[in-house]
This record gives sequence, C-alpha cells and structure tokens, in this order.
Amino acid sequence: MKIRKGDRVQVLSGKDRGKEGEVISAFPAHRTVIVDGVNIAKKHQGPRQGVMQTGIIDKEMPIKASNVAVISPADGKPTRVGYRFDTSGQKIRVCRRTGVDL
Repeated sequence: MKIRKGDRVQVLSGKDRGKEGEVISAFPAHRTVIVDGVNIAKKHQGPRQGVMQTGIIDKEMPIKASNVAVISPADGKPTRVGYRFDTSGQKIRVCRRTGVDL
C-alpha cells in the first residue's frame, strides 16, 4: 500500500468526495486508511472505566485506500505514487505527476 500515516490525501469517491485531510492511521492488511475529518460516523458510547467522553460522539471510520489519492506537494493536485532508488540504494516515494519526492 502506497499511502502512509501523515500523508495529505484527497477523497476520490463516496459521500465525502473532494474532501482533503491527513491520514491518521493506515491498515495495510485491510487496505484501509483513516483520514481526519472524513467518513464520520455517530457512535453511542456509554460510561466505562477509563473513558472520559460519553454520549453520542463523532468517530472517523476507515475508508478504502483505493478511494483516496496523495496530494502532490508541488502543485496541490491528487497524484499517484511511484518509487525510485537513490545512489545509496534507498527506496524513495515519488510523485508521479511532478517527480517531486514525497
């Protein structure tokens, strides 16, 4: 999976199409990501030991990684992610649109 925690992404499909946010967490085994402010669901949470917030809370739910695209740091548009190797053999993620390192 080419999307990682901390990436700035744009939602490509679904009810939140067009929204942008930062990836809070990524789950490569399930091919899903959780994006800040996207795919919000209401959760009814009761009092539990160690839980401060009770009642109806808003919670970000996972979204398929194929439904989001990384935003290019150069031009601010959604792009695909590629890879290249530097001189020392280190693998580096690259923006396919502009060629800038992510």
